[in-house]
Amino acid sequence: MRWTFLAGPAVCLVLSLPCPVRAQPSEAEPAPARTTVVRGRTPPPPESPERRDPTGAITVIDARERAGEARDTAELLVGSVGLAVQDSGGYGQSKSLVVRGASSNGVLVFLDGIPLNGAGGLSDLSLIPAALVERFEVLRGGAGARYGSGGLGGAINIITRAPGPNLRTSGEVTYGSWNTALGHVAATGPMLGGQALLLVHAGRSDGDFAYDVDELPAVDGNPQVSERRARNNAQGGGALLRYRRRLVGGSRLDALAELSLENRAIPGTVQNPQSTGDQELGRLALGLRWSGVLDGLGQGSARGFFRRDGLEVTGHIPGAGGAQRHSVGGVELEGRRPLGEYQALTVTVATSGETVTQEEGAQASSWWRASVMAMDEVRLFGGTLDVVPSMRLERVGPYWLLSPKLGASVELGRGFGLRANAGQSHRAPSFLELYIRQGTLLPNPGLKPERALYADAAVTWRSGPEDSEEAAPRWGLTLGGFAALYENLIAYELYPPLMARPYNFDTARVWGLELEGEARPFSWLLASTGYTYLRTENRYGDPRFFGKDLPYRPRHKWVGRVRAGPDWLNARAEVLYQSAQLINRTGSLDLPSRTLVSAGASSTFLHGPDLTLSVELKNLLDVRTFDFTGFPLPGRAVYVTLAVALEPGASPSSSSTREPHDSPASPVP
Repeated sequence: MRWTFLAGPAVCLVLSLPCPVRAQPSEAEPAPARTTVVRGRTPPPPESPERRDPTGAITVIDARERAGEARDTAELLVGSVGLAVQDSGGYGQSKSLVVRGASSNGVLVFLDGIPLNGAGGLSDLSLIPAALVERFEVLRGGAGARYGSGGLGGAINIITRAPGPNLRTSGEVTYGSWNTALGHVAATGPMLGGQALLLVHAGRSDGDFAYDVDELPAVDGNPQVSERRARNNAQGGGALLRYRRRLVGGSRLDALAELSLENRAIPGTVQNPQSTGDQELGRLALGLRWSGVLDGLGQGSARGFFRRDGLEVTGHIPGAGGAQRHSVGGVELEGRRPLGEYQALTVTVATSGETVTQEEGAQASSWWRASVMAMDEVRLFGGTLDVVPSMRLERVGPYWLLSPKLGASVELGRGFGLRANAGQSHRAPSFLELYIRQGTLLPNPGLKPERALYADAAVTWRSGPEDSEEAAPRWGLTLGGFAALYENLIAYELYPPLMARPYNFDTARVWGLELEGEARPFSWLLASTGYTYLRTENRYGDPRFFGKDLPYRPRHKWVGRVRAGPDWLNARAEVLYQSAQLINRTGSLDLPSRTLVSAGASSTFLHGPDLTLSVELKNLLDVRTFDFTGFPLPGRAVYVTLAVALEPGASPSSSSTREPHDSPASPVP
């Protein structure tokens, strides 16, 4: 594997440790244990998602509550309402998200605020191992005003594990079906006057499961033939380094460095399977952030980030295009100043540069982007009603983008509340769509940005302590609706004789409902549910497509989950139902509905050190599902996980299998 494109930044990383990401309020502030963010009178921490978007449809998913479940990042997210995962295989194979009907390249994904969307506008969740994740902050709905170009359907910030003040070491190893093996080791504690965390991870899987297929489906009574999924193998590894330090005057410095390398087979499609070919992928991400209080001016922060991605296809795949490198780096300044007791103004100024190079034909292109965002928070009627207008003016390469938003929330008493949002978001065409030729895919430098007009509203109810991790009962329910109009959507069209070129021609309407519920009646019992109804309609004038559902957008999705028991022995069960979805615009082909049942159990049978044994059974009913290329997805699988954690000096009764955690944080553009 050739990873020389990482050599220069890696040397700089070694010479400048501790290297960089973002700040949190204080070490004593707990992360939210609830999953749905519900507004209240208690002021949220400065870096919480509800502070960055006070009226947004936000869900916080605590990955620490899924310990021992042998889930990847996409599986941890799929239970959230409004989201659908596009999965192309088992461990290490590409996984992306559709949020509220927006394409995967219309969803922004961040790693501790560092943007992860690649040169094609997509972000591959399979490259973020679950071992790194502490929680997810999911914003559904247009995110252009707060997070910039690309946020047509929403934004997701993946918060990594945080360093802790006490020396603590931990490790975990998982082994299961299809020779799948995953593991990581981590250490955290005081260092250089602050706190540091180092985590190293690795994994592999053959992915060669068996399945039955009917080779002549048009013939009644035709026997099924046993096949084995080939070219579904992957292996990879990486490391995470985080450092934070309290500075003189109470300000904070946070740093992050993350490295990821992966190699995975290319299966092709069912109609054109590949017998050779692999993808080599790599990422180096660096971030540094200062935050604190500026005398007489309010709260402020300054941050910088850098990310370099590498993609190389081996095995002489036709039209592969050679090695590709994508680099992006930038800085952001943000300030928040109270304007009296019931008003606050937030202003953000950001600039970044982006470049992509492709070995074949020495193709290269670069541009810069700059933006200014202002958000005014006004609390009326003694703080009962919040009105939050915001606007971002952005220059992305040759495009000027304006993304306004108006949000409002009101407290109705007895735990009830209302929130609503309306606005506009954009996605500028990607480098690949504009400038880079890839095999038979031609670029089109005349593309226009995609646009989304959106609105949503919801009623919320919450009972129990708002900001507590204690055992007190907590209940929550959110019911809302949303609608969006997507214009100038970019799609590829045949360009004779054998080429295809992207054009602006698609328009689509999307509307639906979202229901979230959570119950914690006892300290040892957690139940949650989520339902999404998504209706999409293609408005392109061609009668073959007009009025049809958009491909890969299931109309219904329901998830129910229960976890019960103390640390020494607990059990869990999850049911995921997803309705059928189209795989082409004419509606002539579809993927059938699926009901996936999973179950598991964990036991922390020893303390000091903590030893936890977990068993996970996925797809208990062995339901056969398929990806968007027609290949089958994994069936029934079993995984066993052993985790160990040691904190010298801690008493067995106070020892916990949970890693230290951050206070809430959120993405930056």
